[in-house]
Amino acid sequence: MPKNTKSSKNSKPSKSAAKPAATSRKPILIGIAAVAAAAVLGIASYQATSPDAKPTVNDSASTADPAAGAHPELEKLARRDAKDPLAQGRADAPVVMIEYADFKCSYCGKFARDTEPELVKNYVDNGTLRIEWRNFPIFGAESEAAARGAWAAGQQGKFWQFHAAAYAEGSKEKGFGADRLKELAKEAGVPDAARFATDLDSAAAKAAVKKDQDEAYGLGASSTPSFLINGTPIAGAQPMDAFAQAVEAAAKAKK
Repeated sequence: MPKNTKSSKNSKPSKSAAKPAATSRKPILIGIAAVAAAAVLGIASYQATSPDAKPTVNDSASTADPAAGAHPELEKLARRDAKDPLAQGRADAPVVMIEYADFKCSYCGKFARDTEPELVKNYVDNGTLRIEWRNFPIFGAESEAAARGAWAAGQQGKFWQFHAAAYAEGSKEKGFGADRLKELAKEAGVPDAARFATDLDSAAAKAAVKKDQDEAYGLGASSTPSFLINGTPIAGAQPMDAFAQAVEAAAKAKK
């Protein structure tokens, strides 16, 4: 496995990053076989990188693991809630991609800007794919705050607009302090700023973020971004072709 961290398409918390409580790492009950399969999310070339690492175009690490295949236990993690504001695409789409990501992660931003729009255009819009977001803050307090901010924006139907604003080129460098989150909410078109502020610091926001975070840790994920496509793990901000192949294979399998 390469040692050069610059070739990784994932971000992993640095030693100085805040560590989650031990309870956050308690494995979810998805079966021993599924846990073993999902371990690819934790070990598929997750070299340590900082949240400020700069993604490069010709990276070759962090590929999907064809041997892992699709696992029914992992596929069941798709929530398929038609009212989920942190998802896009038909609730009954044949393929669901679950994305575990952090707003301070450079590789997540690269995926959000370069690859996700193509997936939406090619597969979400025609009803093949559903994308379900999971907040997976791993870089400390600002990551946690951004996750709660995204959730709060979602309560007013503006999650994906907040997502786009937070992942815009150069946005991460401005940080995710309280004032910046208000700016992002405004950029996203969140209509009620007072409600946003209340939701941001609510127990419901903290519980929702923790639920997603616990799910990711239970799968063995330790870096971002991580994905499940109908139960098949993919690690890192892969090129569009890798996701296209996985989506098309999953759709074919459903037929």
